[in-house]
Amino acid sequence: MHKKEELRAPVSQKPHVVEKPENIDTIGGTVTLELNEKKVTVPLGTTILDACKENNIHIPTLCHHEDLCVAGVCRLCVVEVEGMRTLQASCAYPITSPIKVHTSTPMVRQARKHIIDLLISEHYGECYSCFRNNNCELQSLAKEYGVDHYNFGHIEKPRYEVDKSSYSVIRDMDKCVLCKRCVRTCIDLQEVGVLEAVGRGDQTRISTFLDKPLADVVCINCGQCINRCPTGALRANDPRDEIWEAIDDPKKHVIIQTAPSPRAAIGEEFGQEPGLSYTKEMTTALRRIGFDKVFDTNFTADLTIMEEGTELILRLYKALVEKDNSVKVPQFTSCSPGWVKYLEHFYPEYIDNLSSAKSPQQMFGALIKTYYAEKNGINPEDIVSVALMPCSAKKFECNRPEMHDSGFKDVDYGLTTRELAQMIKEAGIFLPEMPKSNFDNPFGEASGAGLIFGATGGVMEAAIRTVYELITGKNVEDFFENMNVTPVRGFEGVKYAELPITEVGPVPDILKPLVPNWDWVKGATLKVAVVHGTANAKKVMEDIKAGGKFSECHFIEFMACPGGCLGGGGQPIPTNKEIRAKRAQAIYNEDESLTLRKSHMNENVLRLYEEFLPEGPCSHKSHKLLHTHYTERGKYIA
Repeated sequence: MHKKEELRAPVSQKPHVVEKPENIDTIGGTVTLELNEKKVTVPLGTTILDACKENNIHIPTLCHHEDLCVAGVCRLCVVEVEGMRTLQASCAYPITSPIKVHTSTPMVRQARKHIIDLLISEHYGECYSCFRNNNCELQSLAKEYGVDHYNFGHIEKPRYEVDKSSYSVIRDMDKCVLCKRCVRTCIDLQEVGVLEAVGRGDQTRISTFLDKPLADVVCINCGQCINRCPTGALRANDPRDEIWEAIDDPKKHVIIQTAPSPRAAIGEEFGQEPGLSYTKEMTTALRRIGFDKVFDTNFTADLTIMEEGTELILRLYKALVEKDNSVKVPQFTSCSPGWVKYLEHFYPEYIDNLSSAKSPQQMFGALIKTYYAEKNGINPEDIVSVALMPCSAKKFECNRPEMHDSGFKDVDYGLTTRELAQMIKEAGIFLPEMPKSNFDNPFGEASGAGLIFGATGGVMEAAIRTVYELITGKNVEDFFENMNVTPVRGFEGVKYAELPITEVGPVPDILKPLVPNWDWVKGATLKVAVVHGTANAKKVMEDIKAGGKFSECHFIEFMACPGGCLGGGGQPIPTNKEIRAKRAQAIYNEDESLTLRKSHMNENVLRLYEEFLPEGPCSHKSHKLLHTHYTERGKYIA
């Protein structure tokens, strides 16, 4: 009988029953295995590495990262599986049948040590002069496995020129260990594809297109590669020396604005658990360092909501009422410079959909050297404006040649959370022990709406809190419990929400010059979306191109970094989903502790309009200082 026929039982006969292998539950989808002679049960397909983690068995890794796809290239996580001729990479071994695993046999320990020896032999540079000293995974592994000398020799002089072309990211390939985390981050996590492994064997290296400098390729400056690099091969372009020089110059008036995300993460740089906010301790530390004024970027986040929200209302009015087909909808947020650069590179035909509102960082810079300088009688030439940001792309943004609307460079330096932590340490300060103090005025009072800009969905939620009140004339709490707009919260890659506007109120005085009434929006459904990470942005943009669901949205928030700003390229290392969730919770907790939680209720913002921008949001003067325009080629123009 043919083999296939043997498998086909006649209808009249009972089907052949194959006995289930011992230790496999096919119904529940689990399998029982032995880990170091201990029986454990895990879901089918679980990797050996994850099974070990669940059972508190430590396995060293280098190429593995929770945010990235499996690679299995470094082999540090090797284990012994009985019956297998060679050691197996635990990160890439799915458990589909009962096996016996040993994680620390002599063969395993020796193999791991040899791998570390080989990695160090190809790694150039002294640890003490590296910015990742004491936070380097290779250094930690060498200590863990007692590698204290070069068993296979070492590189005695640099082989590669350090690439310092980018305002945001510096590449030192002599410190690269070919784990390919940066490649997987750029290709898989962000879908940008700037970095790739080229060459074969001992000639393999990580390169850009045609070995061009980072400044000359389509890098969006997001810095996600930095956050996942296990060594010092990638780092941010650090301006600390220039900032110290300015602080020490008595002729300079040095101010710093602080974004919401760093305060929810900077404690990690001082050994604290993720999820603790050090806003007021950080304010004190900044003054002790020597900054003349310490301001809150949340102030201009509130201002961004006023300008961007007004722009959205104007776009919708022109498109829906005046039937102006030249108006582009949906409106995209523009406060993430990594996202803006991504759009410029990959979807330039949609640049007109971007809000013309500058980011809070750049709005702040323009105001510091105009409104603030005028109000305090300071020559703008003597002001040094520093921006503490969670983002390496902010360094690029402040150096864009068009960001000079104040008549000067609006923001002089972008400083990451990691870099500020180092400055605080240099000053002999232990941040968690600092007394608390408030921000300086006139940019010290800000709302919780500005604060939640740091988390994905935060810009959208802040906008909804304001737009709902301006249109309906009622409190946003009447529509969302405790004013928490939960439909746009969370860490799903793409979130979509439909928000009905069932009633309208009178047009507020500040908007009366722009729209006559709200009758045209009554009964409408506001369709919004929230996107974080450029891989997810690509999905949404492709859907819009195809005329899909997202093309019907009115407003879409895009953030380049996973988790939003709290997962930015300048935040403390390491990062993963759990850490980012804890940082977000710190931001939301601080928001709920505040009395002021709506951008349009910020009295200092309203006073700014009265004193400096009397024609209101989106007026000629506010457009000059707080907005940008685009040419058809996708470049900013003043």
